[in-house]
Amino acid sequence: MSDPRLSTPPVRRVAGVSLPELALAVGSFAIGTGEFAIMGLLPDVADDLGISIPTAGGVISAYAIGVVVGAPLIAVLAAKMSRHVMLLILMTVFAAGNFLSAMAESHGLLLAARFAAGLPHGAFFGMASLVAAGMVAPNQRARAIGRVMMGLTIATLVGTPVAAFIGQLFGWRAAFALVGVIALACAVLTRLFVPRDRPQPGASPLRELGALANLQVWLMLGICAIGCGGMFAVFSYISPALTESAGMSVASVPIMLSVFGAGMILGNIVGSRLADWALLPAIGIALTFNLVAYVLFYFTMSSPWLAVINVLLIGGGFTVVPGIQTRLMDVAGQAQTLAQALSHSAFNIANALGAWLGGVAIASGYGYTSTGLAAAVLGLGGLAIYIVVLALSMRGTQAAAAT
Repeated sequence: MSDPRLSTPPVRRVAGVSLPELALAVGSFAIGTGEFAIMGLLPDVADDLGISIPTAGGVISAYAIGVVVGAPLIAVLAAKMSRHVMLLILMTVFAAGNFLSAMAESHGLLLAARFAAGLPHGAFFGMASLVAAGMVAPNQRARAIGRVMMGLTIATLVGTPVAAFIGQLFGWRAAFALVGVIALACAVLTRLFVPRDRPQPGASPLRELGALANLQVWLMLGICAIGCGGMFAVFSYISPALTESAGMSVASVPIMLSVFGAGMILGNIVGSRLADWALLPAIGIALTFNLVAYVLFYFTMSSPWLAVINVLLIGGGFTVVPGIQTRLMDVAGQAQTLAQALSHSAFNIANALGAWLGGVAIASGYGYTSTGLAAAVLGLGGLAIYIVVLALSMRGTQAAAAT
């Protein structure tokens, strides 16, 4: 059934494409492009602002901190607001953060602008997922979420390289300006096509905070933060792994990054369908798939041809994301907005944790392929948490049947 909060239930479609989902996917694309494009432009930023590249790298951390802080804070404060209105506000703030980034004349101002741009990230994805899921039947929720998240995966394949190219051609500021324009386009499309909704009766910050008392919510967030960290442990060092371990040329690295993006797109499609088929088993299958991919990466990365397959499989780790998002809807009760937003904070923790553990393995002298084993450790941690989730779910099902 569609979400009763929506005041205009019919969903407009063109050539079979849901216009509300398309509008939200454009926002997903803008956020994905804005988050990752800076990584290829750090030398340009450092040179323009007269700082070192490691110092310039702080703008990436500033954005991530904005995501971690903004996701739960906005979800709680906006509990009584319409999701349609909040989506407009969030995307407008994201656009403003990117325009300010483009105009920043000092390192400090750029840090502040990137922090501001990161604030709407998690809340937007959380609310967009809930809106998309509310417009379809229950057995199609994961695919609806996947179609919104498709913008993020396409950003890794198309948006980030294009933004980096524009940044190199016209200056790094142009890349941020481009992201701001895409964000404004999302706001316009959201205003036109995303159904208006009414705030939930009884919605309040305290009710949203109720998600923090739910063990199942914390367990799913744990799978996000630990189980998904493996992908980042490998991807953070994928460039030197390709050149040093697989013996590939530097020129081939952008192509391989596109292969990684293709893997994310495939993972998103497969994961969405699996989650709508059988939610909890789909999460277990995805976590097991990721663990196997990490181990294969360690043992086979020395071959250039197998490296292509490895990178595709690592990108395919995105398979687990639609299932986690959908499961959080089921276990969060009336605190879905906060739970969804927190999942994106957890993904950023996974990013930091994976990059750190992969760096530890490399610094210990085990080589760049050792990030696969570091990822496998995190993958095992995610599977361990999943087993607890499965056991509690089965116990709850048995108790309900007995009652």
